Amino acid sequence: MKKFLSVVAAVTLLFSTAAFADIERGYITSNASANKELSPDTVDISIAVVTSDNKSMQKATAQNKEISGKIYTALKAMINPKNGDYVKTSDFSAQPIYNYNNNKRVFNKYEVSNRVIVHTKSIEQAGAMIDKAIEIGATNIDSLNFSLSSYEKQCDELLATASKKTRTRADLMATAAGTMVTGVKSLSGSCNSSGNNQRVTYRLMAKSNMALGASMEDSAPMAAETPIETGAIKIYANVNANYFVK
Repeated sequence: MKKFLSVVAAVTLLFSTAAFADIERGYITSNASANKELSPDTVDISIAVVTSDNKSMQKATAQNKEISGKIYTALKAMINPKNGDYVKTSDFSAQPIYNYNNNKRVFNKYEVSNRVIVHTKSIEQAGAMIDKAIEIGATNIDSLNFSLSSYEKQCDELLATASKKTRTRADLMATAAGTMVTGVKSLSGSCNSSGNNQRVTYRLMAKSNMALGASMEDSAPMAAETPIETGAIKIYANVNANYFVK
């Protein structure tokens, strides 16, 4: 029994000594980053149809349903589902709208809002899609969000590049300090991007002016298609590393 206890104590002592020695090892901290600028290949267009009626929620809803249905049909004909394109409803609401007069709530109208998201890789069609939606009766084009479908792959490549940089810098520092890198103590990395989100409002303003009675001659001539500039998406990768040295 005593012999068994002695063996356990010896093993415990060896383990504690090894752990203590590992904690006492020196290390070098190295940070590096890498980035890449690419053209986006996907766009999400947020389109809204807002209708109202002073007397009937049913009429406001029926009008919204008619316009939204036509927009869905037109946009689905302009996308390619085989590329992962889709059209979906992002938000729908139907509610009475009130104004306040002398701190008293007064009914104004019934309002129905249907917001649609078009997700497509056919970026070259973005302007035509916006024009078609406005032509049919869309009341708002809230935003355009450009993205990159290969983001994860690009991130992985940049992280690998940044990681190699941290090792190169650690080796340089270790050599200059008269020591050498023996292993990795810790390694962490992350990616982020800066894209190009746009708001499209000028075509809606032109349409509103015409609805108020401005003639075609009085209105400024509109382009054949709403011009959309995709810009570029920049992906950044940052890696923080600690290397053991001796």
